[in-house]
Amino acid sequence: MKLTKTLIALALAGAAFGAQAHRAWMVPSSSLVEAKEPWVTVDAAISEGLFDIDHVPLKLDGIFVLAPDGARVPLENASTGRLRSTFDVKMAKPGTYKIALVSQNVTASWKVNGEVKRWRGSEEAFAKEVPANADELKTTRTNARLETFVSANSTDEAVFKPTGTGLELVPVTHPNDMRAGEKATWRFLLDGKPAANLGFSLVPGGVRYRGTLGEIRQNTDAKGEITFTIPAAGMYMVNASWPAAAPAVAGQAPQMPARRVTYAATVEVLPQ
Repeated sequence: MKLTKTLIALALAGAAFGAQAHRAWMVPSSSLVEAKEPWVTVDAAISEGLFDIDHVPLKLDGIFVLAPDGARVPLENASTGRLRSTFDVKMAKPGTYKIALVSQNVTASWKVNGEVKRWRGSEEAFAKEVPANADELKTTRTNARLETFVSANSTDEAVFKPTGTGLELVPVTHPNDMRAGEKATWRFLLDGKPAANLGFSLVPGGVRYRGTLGEIRQNTDAKGEITFTIPAAGMYMVNASWPAAAPAVAGQAPQMPARRVTYAATVEVLPQ
């Protein structure tokens, strides 16, 4: 359980897309459902290969579904197996639904008689379990958001109303209305304000079959916006994090910022 929680925290904290990185993701069976009684099934896992079921399931605790009218929708037929979790979402009302997992954690390190102690947990647990006067206490507070979006019979933008906390996607081009070969524009906000010069990564699934990452990397402009051309249809993973990682210094441990904010989402690009 401790290992799984650590992997979730690392994945949601925006682990780099290296060969050995583990990532958390949620993939819906379809992003746009046109049916009389629309449903979607969602796979959720933490994996080494993007969208591959090869490591551990993503725990369903904390995942919520937001309907177009702002109401919470329950997870139906939820199940957690050895390598993945699954659940269904009944979309009783037309429009766009947000499926999200939002976490806020504290990572701390300090010394006791010269030995480094490390801790990770919630803000409430931090206040109870970590000595306030600990020797050489260092902390990093992480706000992480993992999302995907599905629409029933039509799209709307009500679920994209920002909360004003952390990194958030407020799309100009709706993520359920993207086509291969067409340009899309998205806006990122940091604590409700434009996230200027934010690094953005878009990686298509199927890496194990391509042999190359196929990553699109750009930075947002002064308005927090980014425009990109989508090369091919398929499922994609969006990643962004703030602040940018500090340059590595030989012989020194990586410098962690006092606050780290990350965003990740799965979106589907349809054929033309």
